Amino acid sequence: MTVVSAPGKIILMGEHAVVFGKPAIALAIGMRLRCAAAPSAHSTVNGEILTERNSSYIMAAMRGHWSGGPLSFEISSDVPSGSGLGSSAAVTVASLGAMASMNGRLVEEDVARKAFDVESIVQGRASPIDTSVSTHGQGIFIDSQKGPDLLWEISRDTRRWFVHHCDVPEMTMVIGFTGIRKPTGPLVAKVKRYADHSSFAREIVDDIGALTLEGAERLRNKDLEALGRLMTKDHNLLAILGVSSPDLQKLVDASLPHSYGAKLTGAGGGGSMIALTDKPDKVAAAIASRGGIPYVVHTGVDGVRVDGE
Repeated sequence: MTVVSAPGKIILMGEHAVVFGKPAIALAIGMRLRCAAAPSAHSTVNGEILTERNSSYIMAAMRGHWSGGPLSFEISSDVPSGSGLGSSAAVTVASLGAMASMNGRLVEEDVARKAFDVESIVQGRASPIDTSVSTHGQGIFIDSQKGPDLLWEISRDTRRWFVHHCDVPEMTMVIGFTGIRKPTGPLVAKVKRYADHSSFAREIVDDIGALTLEGAERLRNKDLEALGRLMTKDHNLLAILGVSSPDLQKLVDASLPHSYGAKLTGAGGGGSMIALTDKPDKVAAAIASRGGIPYVVHTGVDGVRVDGE
């Protein structure tokens, strides 16, 4: 049996706009998903016959990137599904990593490319941000232009992303999970429809891209106060695009008095928000008082890795 794990993630800035080729920053977090895989008479996941219904991502990964026989998968995870913390990317990366390891060749870039292909098939329209940060770990900066610390370049139809390593200063993040699970695909499609029919929406996407570039500079300079302000501005723009929710807004508002900044993270509609703070206990208590589930998380963690064979 091969055991491979991959981390969850938060998007610091740039979600939704990244699907249109704008920059984004993502950080791996210390919540991990573990995938144990072994040859089997039938392909199963957690003891059930593998189907698109119980694991569309593993099904797509096997169809597109596995030439061997049936496999049994056992999945355990610290990452709540539908939370905006990259659970689908983590299961995709970990399962592909397990298959690659069984073939004796787990190569980070190869896993990242295959994982993006799987997410694109399942979601219909995706960016490589979740799968790349879950594969690489630490932090990544995605842009439409090549820059320093390039990891890999990924293209899809007319879109092109350059994925860069991003140094992450020591930061304390508090996640607030609303408990409302929303799949990524429909929310991405919603923003695309809005942008296809509204020049105002396209301007908002451009504004998010510009904020993210500034955020990358503030991150490099370890200017957490300015970075927090940009995060809050980013959240307000995402709310205009229609991907926030009353539950998310409630948690953001509760966090702001004790934070440098706060915003939704991931697809939105529910899921989670994040707050950058040096008062994690106060933020966690504020989130809990509004009905959210708080997690204090560490950044700068490993990407996909073999945990046992």
